[in-house]
Amino acid sequence: MTAAEDLDVVVVGAGLSGIGAAYRLKTMCPSRRVAILEGRGAVGGTWDQFRFPGVRSDSDIATLGYPFRPAKHERRTASGPSILRYIRETAAAYGIDREIRYHHRVVAARWSTAEARWTLDVEGVGPLRCRFLYLCTGYYAYDSAHAPAFPGAESFRGRIVHPQWWPEDLDYSERRVVVIGSGATAVTLVPAMAARAGHVTMLQRSPTYIGVLPERDRAADLLRALLPRRLADRLVRFKNIAAGVFGYWTCRRFPAAARRLLLKQARERLPPGYPVERHFRPRYEPWDQRLCLAPDGDLFAAISAGKVRVVTDTIQRFTERGVLVSSGEELPADLIVTATGLKLRPFGGISISVDGRALEPGQAVLYKGAMLGGVPNLAWCMGYSNASWTLRADLSSKLVCRLLRHMDRRGFDIAVPRAGAGQGELRPVLDLTSGYAARGVDQMPKRGSLDPWTVRQNYLRDWFAVALGRVDGPGLSFATAPPAGTSAPSPPATR
Repeated sequence: MTAAEDLDVVVVGAGLSGIGAAYRLKTMCPSRRVAILEGRGAVGGTWDQFRFPGVRSDSDIATLGYPFRPAKHERRTASGPSILRYIRETAAAYGIDREIRYHHRVVAARWSTAEARWTLDVEGVGPLRCRFLYLCTGYYAYDSAHAPAFPGAESFRGRIVHPQWWPEDLDYSERRVVVIGSGATAVTLVPAMAARAGHVTMLQRSPTYIGVLPERDRAADLLRALLPRRLADRLVRFKNIAAGVFGYWTCRRFPAAARRLLLKQARERLPPGYPVERHFRPRYEPWDQRLCLAPDGDLFAAISAGKVRVVTDTIQRFTERGVLVSSGEELPADLIVTATGLKLRPFGGISISVDGRALEPGQAVLYKGAMLGGVPNLAWCMGYSNASWTLRADLSSKLVCRLLRHMDRRGFDIAVPRAGAGQGELRPVLDLTSGYAARGVDQMPKRGSLDPWTVRQNYLRDWFAVALGRVDGPGLSFATAPPAGTSAPSPPATR
């Protein structure tokens, strides 16, 4: 039997996070033998998976892009295809694309203290071994989604699709479309489909806060006109980070004022007398759920043009010709799009065990927002819920690299966070009341209320902690590999 390949670091996932992680490892830990395993057959992760009309980021491209290779988009947000192209170009620019192993889906990871190694079971390939495992898999399931069973769906004569698996051959020109949902996907999808469809109805059970930002960033344009591009990009990125942190803090600190501003934006862009309170005032406060973004108010413009109608009601059943809602109205449809949300799945669904003990993801506690209490030599890349994913993901990758370098300098083979009384009160890792967060709360790791077990939603504070803070801080234990034939690490060194 051929011995399993033994690597220093394995990165699981070749999406936005995985490519960024690979760059940090190549530049900060160049002597490490690294492999990037991708379960699918292409680079891009989310941005390769999602192909529905209008797909884009609801984060500005200056912060969604990598800090080491700023995206060259002049508009504030970027489309899904342009983001995918940017990820692939970045992978090619640094030779990362040549190190990706496609169709390598990791199904299980088993840690052995006696060997100070992870053994990875890779579907259809066989086992691999590594000293450190970095999961850049996101937190939702690629192969499934939240899909409620709608009564009467089998009687509908048209087509039903979910945005996560958008058919390439779908022609909705001049068709009547009902989009079920009010989250970021629906808010993106509806105005994009309205440009070609005969009419689009956005059917929502409850409203969502929708913010408006101009696609042209005049301050960014001025900086790029006056300064060298590299300096201008850095200043634009810092400006947008600061604006995001301040905006989130303001919404949480002054929710009534934030609510009035958001509703004012909607009223100014909708026809006089439009029932804004009914369709765009949620029962929750701003940022209890992620704020949706309408660049240049595109959704409101489509409503004002008569191409889109918003209906706030609950579904009674599907009919042959459309959707019957609880008010008794039947919404006619040739096509129904179920933008009903994601299904959370941490660690890419990989089964993790430590010395034969299975890890229950819902019982794990995050350390510094990246490692897991009681799990050696493993990190999970987790982005922000209130800002660009890349901001937090890049900090996690830097933390992993700093940790590996510290272990090299001190001669340690094992690093494991030790949860205990210092973690404080356990809370959900996603500080949101959104449906997808509530449905998956039991499956997701937890965060503590005290450092270093808490998960902040503040990039500026996190940057100081990661860039300037000690790697060997409280709660993290280090050890050398145990001598051959023994099972206990020797000697432990707790910091």
